[in-house]
Amino acid sequence: MNLLKGQKADVTKGRNVRKLSLHFGWKTTNAAMSIDASCFVLSDRGRCERDEDFIFYGNPVDRSGALAHASLQSHDRESVTITLDKLQPAAAKLAFSVTIHEGEKLGHAMKDVSGLYVRLVNADTGEELFRYEYGSDLAQETAVVVGELYRYNGEWKFNAIGSGYHGGLEALCTSFGLELEASGSAAPEVAAAVATPAPLSTIDLRKKLVQLTLEKKKLTGVVARVGIVLDITGSMQTLYRNGTVQEVVERILAVACKFDDNATLDVWVYDNHFSRLPSVTERDFSDYVHRQILNDPQIHKFGRNNEPPVMEDVIRKYTEEDPSSTPVLIIFINDGGVVKPIKKVLTASSVQPIFWQFVGIGQSDFEVLKKLNTMEGRVVDNANFVHLDDIAAVSDEALYDQLLNEFPSWLQAAKAKRIIRS
Repeated sequence: MNLLKGQKADVTKGRNVRKLSLHFGWKTTNAAMSIDASCFVLSDRGRCERDEDFIFYGNPVDRSGALAHASLQSHDRESVTITLDKLQPAAAKLAFSVTIHEGEKLGHAMKDVSGLYVRLVNADTGEELFRYEYGSDLAQETAVVVGELYRYNGEWKFNAIGSGYHGGLEALCTSFGLELEASGSAAPEVAAAVATPAPLSTIDLRKKLVQLTLEKKKLTGVVARVGIVLDITGSMQTLYRNGTVQEVVERILAVACKFDDNATLDVWVYDNHFSRLPSVTERDFSDYVHRQILNDPQIHKFGRNNEPPVMEDVIRKYTEEDPSSTPVLIIFINDGGVVKPIKKVLTASSVQPIFWQFVGIGQSDFEVLKKLNTMEGRVVDNANFVHLDDIAAVSDEALYDQLLNEFPSWLQAAKAKRIIRS
C-alpha cells in the first residue's frame, strides 16, 4: 500500500507484527553528498529525553535493545529495525528522519536528492506493509522528518509526514529536545556524543516553521492578533493532564509570535461557563496550563459544552474593549459537537475582523462544524474547520499548514468588504 503525505496507517492493528523494519532509500548524482537516516525515541512530551535515545549509525542500538540501525547494500540504503515489545513504556513515539551531512556548509540540499522513500516491512516475514514516497516538494531543505510511529489505543500507527527542515541534524535535534554543542564541522557521531538536554523550549524552531508556512501561504508581512479558545469539557480531562493541551498552547504561541507585534497569545477556556485567561508570551508559557488553568479553583472545568458565551466574549474583547481593524485569528479547539446557536454568532460576527479556525480533535461527529463552509447569510465566509483525530500525532508543519489554509482567502474577502484595512 502506497501512503500519501499526511496519511495515517494502522501498523499492528489486525496484524501480527512483532518486529518492524523501516527501509530508507534515495538517489543522488553527487557522490560527495552524505545522507543519513536516523530515529528519535520520544516521550509523551514529544522530547528525546536522553542522548542514547537518538539512534543512527554512530549510536546504532538503543539502551533497551529494541532498536537497531544498519547500513544496507541494496536499493535500500539504511534501515531501522524495531522490536516493538522491547520498547520502553516511556517510548510514546518514534520519529524517523533523513539528513544531509553539513548540507548548508557544502551547498547540498534536498533538491539534489531524488527517489526518496521509506518501506515499512514486517521484519519476521519480509512482507512490505506500506511504502511512502516523499520529497518531490522539497528544495533547499537539508533535513526531512519522514514519518512517525506512535502508540494509539494500545496499537502502533504510522504517520506519513515528509516535512522538510532547514538546519540539518542540528535543527532536528533542537526540535526533539537535544542541543548540539559541537561545531558545525563535527561529524554526526561526535555531535551526538556531546548532545545534552536543551534547557530551552522548541519555540524558536516552531517560529521558523510558522515563518516557512507564512511564506508558502503568501502571508509574510501580515499583522494579526491571535487568540486560542480551549475546550475544557469533561471529555478533555486526559488531554489536559497528559500535557497535550500545554503542547497545543505552545504550538499556537509560535503562530502569535510571527503574526502579533506584541508576540502575545490571548487565551480562553470554556465548558458551560467560560474564563478569559491572562495572555501568554514566550516569557511565561512554561507550565501555563497547570499554573493558569488546572491549579486555579476559580475556573470552571470539565462540565458540558456551550460555545456562544465564550464566542461573544471573544467578539467583545476585539470589537468593544480593544477595537481595531487589524485582523484577528482565533484557533478554536473542540473535541465534541458544538451547539447549533454558534451559527447565529458566526453570522453576526461576519462583519467583524475576526476569522474563526475551528479544530475538531478526537472522533466525534462534528456535524455542525462540518457545515461551516456552506453556511448562508454571512457577509464573508469567516470560519473554517479541520478535523484531527490525534492532534499530538500531527507534525508542527502539517498543523500550521492546515491552520493557515483558509486565512489568506478570508483576508482577501474581508479587505474587499472593507472589514479590515488593506
